[in-house]
Amino acid sequence: MIEKLLTDWNFIRYVRLVLGIFVAIQAIESKDTLLGLIATFFLFQVATNTECCATNNSCKISTKKEIELTSKNKIERN
Repeated sequence: MIEKLLTDWNFIRYVRLVLGIFVAIQAIESKDTLLGLIATFFLFQVATNTECCATNNSCKISTKKEIELTSKNKIERN
C-alpha cells in the first residue's frame, strides 16, 4: 500500500489531493457531512490512485510501453 501511495503521481492526482484537503477543511469549518463525504471520496482516490470508474482500470490511460506490449502480443497471437 505504501508503494502505491508513493508511486505514479501525476497532475490529476495532485489536483485530487489539493481538492480533497480543501473540501475537508471546508467540511470541518461548516460542519457539513456531505462535504466531508466528498472530501473522503477525493482523498480515497488519491490514496489508492483510482479514478471514478475504478473497475478493471477502464478509465486508465495506457502508457506508450503498455500500448507497445499489447500490440506485440496481438501480432504474436496471429
